[in-house]
Amino acid sequence: MSDFTNGFWPLYVAIISLVSILGCAWLLWIAGKAKVTGHPGQVQDNTTGHVWDENLRELNNPLPRWWMWLFILTVIFGLGYLAIFPGLGSFTGLLKWSTDSEHARDLTRIRAQAAPLYAEFTAQPVEALVKEPRALAIGERLFMNNCSQCHGSDGRGSKSYPNLTNANAAWLGERGAEHIVRTVTSGRTGVMPPMGAAIGGDAEISELANYVLSLSGSPHNEIKASNGKKMFSACAACHGMDGKGNKALGAPNLTDDYWLHGWGEAAIAGIIKNGKNNVMPAQASRLTAEQIHVVSAYVLSLSRSSFSAAAGTAVPLVPPRQTP
Repeated sequence: MSDFTNGFWPLYVAIISLVSILGCAWLLWIAGKAKVTGHPGQVQDNTTGHVWDENLRELNNPLPRWWMWLFILTVIFGLGYLAIFPGLGSFTGLLKWSTDSEHARDLTRIRAQAAPLYAEFTAQPVEALVKEPRALAIGERLFMNNCSQCHGSDGRGSKSYPNLTNANAAWLGERGAEHIVRTVTSGRTGVMPPMGAAIGGDAEISELANYVLSLSGSPHNEIKASNGKKMFSACAACHGMDGKGNKALGAPNLTDDYWLHGWGEAAIAGIIKNGKNNVMPAQASRLTAEQIHVVSAYVLSLSRSSFSAAAGTAVPLVPPRQTP
């Protein structure tokens, strides 16, 4: 598809557009000048020589003047359209109109119409909206349109996309409304640097991967894990000596049973060797602050927990769904 983004194609489209319109004008001019002379020996009576039913002759009269002017106006309209609107390749047109500007105007109008609805919810904290069915219904629609492509329509995510429904799953940031709002607004970038050069060869990386598996009680090779323990010091700066992670850095807890980027020696060894970059894109350019406020309440509700604004503690509303 990169072949369609170079400078040739806009020029190609512009030439075809102009040639087509000017070609129509040329055909009109030629048709208006052409005369039928008939066949040799026939009377030159301005007919084409075609006769039907013995006496019906096809005449070669010119088009009515009003009809000809319609064609001419069509050509003028086509040239004017290409001058005013962006129809000539990369030329933006005299009006500087674009689909982006049209979309921006429509979005501004729609947001102004919806502002009174969101104003009702903005006055309440995110934690309170978790118990507000109308706010959650709107938040669900926003989630489906903007978040489900990565996290799934049910919020359970998939490999490399966090599960938002499990109250026991590790959150890389502090679990709570403020963290969710900040993440949705500004996004997050998780970087695990490649550690292959610092650890050694494939054998050493395999040993370290088995030690990481041992931290969560996952099946592992005990001998390799014992050898890999001493190499974990290279990881402790982010994950801590106990492997429980660091929320301030976004370093995941390696002692639980939640594996965001895949489970098993091969998956862990690959991340140790090659590193991993994960990006949650910022939504501030797509959603208003009021919409983010509501969708954050919906995300908060997915974990089936109600958070105390005062104490910041979680009180489960229903038993959390288990993630296989």
